[in-house]
Amino acid sequence: FRFKDSLAEDLQGADLIISHAGAGSCLETLEKGKPLIVVINDKLMDNHQLELARQLHRDGCVLYCNCSTLVETLQSMDLSALKPFPPGQPEKFASFLDKVFGLQ
Repeated sequence: FRFKDSLAEDLQGADLIISHAGAGSCLETLEKGKPLIVVINDKLMDNHQLELARQLHRDGCVLYCNCSTLVETLQSMDLSALKPFPPGQPEKFASFLDKVFGLQ
């Protein structure tokens, strides 16, 4: 895709999303309840995409691979094994901040 203001419509109409492991891309896809294969870019400094992909995989929410193993991942994937991503709980973070700053 070239730059788009929003991918929401594209995500909604998709049966499977293949994305890089950017936090925003992963969370937006998972919040829509779509199955996700994350293709990590292991050439990025500090390899943060791998850390996020591994954790989401450990949680059972995504499959992950790199460019050289994408075809193999597609051939062997079992999307029914993926777990739904739990909904966010922003009130917990707000409560934590209130405690840190002595507002509670």
